[in-house]
Amino acid sequence: MSENIIPEKIQEVISDVEATVDNAAETLDNLADKSLAELSDLFVQLKDSAEAMSRSKEAEAIKSAFYKLLTKLKGESGEDTSNPFEAVEQNFKAIYADYKKERAEFNRQQDAQREENLAKKQAVIDELKALIEGQEDVSSQFPVFKELQNRWREAGPVPVTAYRNINDSYQYYVEKFYDMVKINRDLRDLDFKKNLEAKEAFCAAAEKLSENENVVNAFHELQKLHEQWKEFGPVAKEKREEIWNRFKAATAVINKRYQAHFESLKSQQEENLAKKTVLCEKLEAIAAMDVKSSGEWNALSKQIEDLQAEWRTIGFATKKENQKIYDRFRAACDAFFARKRDYYTEFKDNMNGNLEKKQALIEQAEALKTSTDWKKATDQFISLQKQWKEIGAVPRKKSEALWKKFRAACDEFFDKRDAAAAENPSGNDFYANLRAKKKLIEDVLAYEPSAEETANAEAMREFNARFQSIGHVPFKEKDNITAAFKAAMQKKFPLFSSRQSSGRSSRPARSPKDILIDKYRTLQQDIVTYENNIGFFAASKNSEPLIRQMQERIRQAKEELKSLEEQIRKAEEGAE
Repeated sequence: MSENIIPEKIQEVISDVEATVDNAAETLDNLADKSLAELSDLFVQLKDSAEAMSRSKEAEAIKSAFYKLLTKLKGESGEDTSNPFEAVEQNFKAIYADYKKERAEFNRQQDAQREENLAKKQAVIDELKALIEGQEDVSSQFPVFKELQNRWREAGPVPVTAYRNINDSYQYYVEKFYDMVKINRDLRDLDFKKNLEAKEAFCAAAEKLSENENVVNAFHELQKLHEQWKEFGPVAKEKREEIWNRFKAATAVINKRYQAHFESLKSQQEENLAKKTVLCEKLEAIAAMDVKSSGEWNALSKQIEDLQAEWRTIGFATKKENQKIYDRFRAACDAFFARKRDYYTEFKDNMNGNLEKKQALIEQAEALKTSTDWKKATDQFISLQKQWKEIGAVPRKKSEALWKKFRAACDEFFDKRDAAAAENPSGNDFYANLRAKKKLIEDVLAYEPSAEETANAEAMREFNARFQSIGHVPFKEKDNITAAFKAAMQKKFPLFSSRQSSGRSSRPARSPKDILIDKYRTLQQDIVTYENNIGFFAASKNSEPLIRQMQERIRQAKEELKSLEEQIRKAEEGAE
């Protein structure tokens, strides 16, 4: 009767996913979120436990998690050569080396014990063989036979390579003994009965295992029952087939559940691979985007973090693909954050360049602030202020101090100029310009809006042109008169709007040319956005109407760019 209880199909499934099982939830569920110190403490607890030698797989799992996390942290630390993880790494290596040494000694002792057990069992077989061959009537030797059986059971496990042969030999001589012995039927039946009771208990245990929700543990416990089954002799001939079929039936149920478990695990792993592939595609698309502002970088970084969080909720992929898909995901993350670092490095360099430019303007303003050539110096200060506005951002911590220093030089000059103008009104037209602008504001407030919007629009443009054509006013009056004009215009013409300064009323007012340049730059950015949108829509079905809409917007924007170019050119000619 064959007792080979592990079907070949199960062995194939096991070999396909056995590496994943070693990393399954029963070992790794609580390791993924541990720190290096916590993993090290877990290993110490395992090493010091009484069952440490029987938990080698768990020990290797902790070691794998430790070095995987260490490699990740080292990678994230960049080019830092100080190695902040050296102490914890060396400590873990020392603990693990001690464990390996103890484990090696334990295995050596186990191997030696198994060899000793093999020698004991071989001695039992030799004595059993001699017992059978040396007696014509072995019935009188039954007590000796029972003693040999007891010695066999007490001998313990043998090396795996010798297990089948030694057990087959033992079973052969036991059965031969029973076949040959002319023993008292009562004693023989009693022995058969005890063996039957033992094997019925094994059947009951196997049947209970078939209800165990942990199919992996159930399978391993079943193997132990089969080993114990072989330790007992035969039962009555009429019961042999029945008891074996019962045990085999319970075994088949457990094997089937075990096979289904691994097939389900493999199916889940394939599903996990598909999910992770989708995340990789999303991440690679983000990493390839043309990003032009810190706001976009921050928004995309948040999307990357969300994808990483989703990744951690997905289990292992198949054994063959798990490392490959992780490497692909990690590569896309690295590519994105490398580009982000490059962007901010360039951004920082630009800000430092802008800092140098503004410092140079401050030096020019401070050198110019003592000039008494009011007309020439005024024009030069206005030029410096325009240049200041056109320079990009500087480091935030220095921005306010730079502005105050530049503004102080401007104020000092214009205060002296206005004081000189007040002492000699006939020597300049600043106060005349101030009176002219006040009169214009009165004209605006006296205007009665027409029922025709076209007429109102024309009046609005005329008032604005007249205000802009009037020359400079005393510097301290400039902001007040400009604010009064805007308020009057907005009261009479609701559609009137003017770009405010960047939030600081004391900064130089923006010229019409500056406003046109800002519109031009904004429109250029809009065209880039529309073109990017076309790229995104092209990957979608039924996107033709959206693409045509974007193309029309691009056409209109380019036409408006040409108009703005002409207006800017005219503004430059008027300034000359």
